[in-house]
Amino acid sequence: MTTIYLIRHAEAEGNLYRIAQGQYDSNLTGRGWRQVRALEKRFAGISIDAVYSSDLYRTCATASALCRPKKLPLIRRRDLREICVGDWEQRTWGDIFRNYPDEMNDFSFHMDRWKIPGAETPQEVLARVRAAVEQIAGENPDKTAAVFSHGYAIRLLLANLQGVSLADTGTQTPTGDNTAVSVLETDGNGLRVVSQNDNRHLLTPEFLAGEKVRKRANALEPGLWFAPLDPRAQGALLEDCARELNVSVGRLTDETGLSLAGFLKEEPVGLLQMAGEPGRISVAYIRPDCRKRGFGVQLIGQAVQYARSAGSGELLSAVLPPESAARPFFLDCGFVPESENRFVMKIGFDPEILGKS
Repeated sequence: MTTIYLIRHAEAEGNLYRIAQGQYDSNLTGRGWRQVRALEKRFAGISIDAVYSSDLYRTCATASALCRPKKLPLIRRRDLREICVGDWEQRTWGDIFRNYPDEMNDFSFHMDRWKIPGAETPQEVLARVRAAVEQIAGENPDKTAAVFSHGYAIRLLLANLQGVSLADTGTQTPTGDNTAVSVLETDGNGLRVVSQNDNRHLLTPEFLAGEKVRKRANALEPGLWFAPLDPRAQGALLEDCARELNVSVGRLTDETGLSLAGFLKEEPVGLLQMAGEPGRISVAYIRPDCRKRGFGVQLIGQAVQYARSAGSGELLSAVLPPESAARPFFLDCGFVPESENRFVMKIGFDPEILGKS
């Protein structure tokens, strides 16, 4: 009997920042790395003969939970990738919901009819992922392999193996949590699902002791969308921000770097500004009545994408004196103190995981 552990990657930036990551190469979050450590402990006593992963960074990083302690090579396969979402790649789910409400509904609930420019269809994803897993099973007769892939791709495969049509997958087969484990078996006569979406390693007292109660949206839950700041149209937001930061509105409108307004539906509720070196945040502001709803971290998501595209491997916070009420927010987002008044977050990729060491 051949056994396949089919495992979703740990929490990645797109999951936290509410960005459609598809085949965009995103990093794991701090919470994601904690999930990797929990996964390693779960598999400590389980014998694994081979480890396969999609070639995207977030799955390769998650697969390190098994490869490193078990000293197994990682076999990277492009055909285990997440669905390519074409024109949606790297856009926020708030932007996608605003511009493509019908297509977004199909993406979640009517996969048989979802199709947008530049994207794979769910049918194409199912075909390549099923063929890949069947080939892996054939390469490992009477052995045990771990296969790391992605939420949408795994969801399509599990439904198909259980006889659920593509039309019904959206309503009958849920997406597993990050690092959820499913088990497949085959005796050479086709794959069968033994169990699915088991996240018991994330429910241990040890793991939960490090969890902070917070607003964490579902991956596809609409959030903010962003547009370049228009000082005239977003004047009230600028005035509120300037008043709270005790600076002039002119100081906010004189920035020469990135200036984005974040919108909830059509209402401006946040402001992100980056000035000087590309990795330095000068302003990250959410309107007081919209705080503690998971919107602030989406500003950080935009900053990460901007800084990484400019070649920066880290983000620096604005000046945060000890009395600043924003310090806990930046710590919660994964920043660590660099000096008394500055916090930093590393956003670069591990060369070893990239396969470039």
